[in-house]
Amino acid sequence: MGALLELNSLHVSYGKVEAVHGVSLRLDKGQISTVIGANGAGKTTLLLAATGLLPWQGQAFFDGQDLSRLETEERVELGFCLVPEQRELFGDLPVLDNLLLGAYVRRRDKAFVRRGLERVFEQFPRLAERRSQFATTLSGGERQMLAIGRALMSEPRLLLLDEPSLGLAPTIVRNVLQQVDRLRHAGVSILLVEQNARAALDIADYAYVMEAGEFVLQGPAADLANDGRVIATYLGGSVE
Repeated sequence: MGALLELNSLHVSYGKVEAVHGVSLRLDKGQISTVIGANGAGKTTLLLAATGLLPWQGQAFFDGQDLSRLETEERVELGFCLVPEQRELFGDLPVLDNLLLGAYVRRRDKAFVRRGLERVFEQFPRLAERRSQFATTLSGGERQMLAIGRALMSEPRLLLLDEPSLGLAPTIVRNVLQQVDRLRHAGVSILLVEQNARAALDIADYAYVMEAGEFVLQGPAADLANDGRVIATYLGGSVE
């Protein structure tokens, strides 16, 4: 289907400290790729660099377009959207207003905004029920749905998800990731960063294992889920 996102020999530093060491990644259109690894491995740093929120060196392309020439807002207009680890909702605003902020770059296009709301409420009926509630009153799972819904308001072609399972009960994690899988089938390509390796590998097409700023393993997600090293280190099993 062709690559939507390509990162080639990407280096990312915080001052003089390099956090990501020349990694290369490819995400094909209509697929979910996941980056798994322990806390501090460099996963979030990689996402922030891809979105233009951190400086980087190397090559990065979105559907063949050179990302080094684009500001973060321009990337959003192309269909790039990040759901950050801490969700960063406006707790003192209702659900509806949080969603409307996701369409900020197209806020004057009323048809675009209306279409976005219809799409989000179809994907997450719970948000439609709670549209007038303040975000701070939502449960953890509902807040994650709202964070994803806000991103969907920009009609992204690529959704970058940073630790969507963080702080959620296992049953809620399954529900959230089922919704992520639905988005893939609706045509949204997804780069998923996740510490919950088992949950991520269950829905991903391709996977990368990141340790100390480098990819130490990669391959089809189903293969990595059966890899002895991944089982021993990330899935709580043992190598026979």
